[in-house]
Amino acid sequence: MNKGKIAVTGGSGKAGKWIVRELIDHGYEVVNLDSKLPEESLCRTILTDLTDAGQVHNALSSFGGRDRRPVEAVIHFAAIPQAFTHPNDVVFRTNVMSTYNILEACANLTIRKAVLASSESSYGICFASEFFEPRYLPVDEEHPQLPEDSYGLSKVVNEQTGETFHRRTGMQVVSFRLGNILEPSDYERVIGGFDKPEQRRGILWSYIDVRDVASACRLAIEKEGLGAQALILAADDTSSNLPTEELAARYLPGVKEFRQRLDGRSSFLSNEKAKQLLGWRQQHYLQDGAEF
Repeated sequence: MNKGKIAVTGGSGKAGKWIVRELIDHGYEVVNLDSKLPEESLCRTILTDLTDAGQVHNALSSFGGRDRRPVEAVIHFAAIPQAFTHPNDVVFRTNVMSTYNILEACANLTIRKAVLASSESSYGICFASEFFEPRYLPVDEEHPQLPEDSYGLSKVVNEQTGETFHRRTGMQVVSFRLGNILEPSDYERVIGGFDKPEQRRGILWSYIDVRDVASACRLAIEKEGLGAQALILAADDTSSNLPTEELAARYLPGVKEFRQRLDGRSSFLSNEKAKQLLGWRQQHYLQDGAEF
């Protein structure tokens, strides 16, 4: 049975294609808004410049022949996905304006739910000019966000934009602060880097399987009454074969405040809020492809 119509932006991309598949597998009708066609066509794609407010509004409300039902929710993953791949102003403008345009169109079209792709990069550690340690561990949603780069800043602004539209309209907006997204094909590369743990210090050895991202997005549009929320979405464990306490002692020696025990290979990013509010649980572990 078809449950409703969901728009996914960036549905041709790394995470987006898995989100599209997750929604279709669970009975949703999906439309993809992207600047490029997907390698595999799973749903209707509307080629859209998301920095153009008119195009966004028209894409979310456009007539599609027999496809007459309105969009009920938007999962917004289209973005420049990391710092320093484009001029700084382009990264900021693209990510911020596309998000604003999506939420403005949702407000005008009475679309009541949106999911945004934020990032652990919003904490500022990843792309800092000089590495700095978290103020406490594990990092949670209350930890200060201190980005220096335009990418991390764009994510902080987008979270605030989501809160603004919630205040204005009551729209439910969930922003996921995503760990390093891995597809199954990425596992071998990451496991192959276990002998160089310092290379993933900037992301605090975080990761999240793209299939677990997709399930969280689905749960976020199925839940009611969330308001505006920022949720860390990271795996329960780290992307290292070293015990977490050893990683902290070796690479984060200045951290003195530990708000819970870092047993085994537990993550430096707390996903407890996502578990509590969404009922989400990790299903795919890096350790499944490695020997410890």
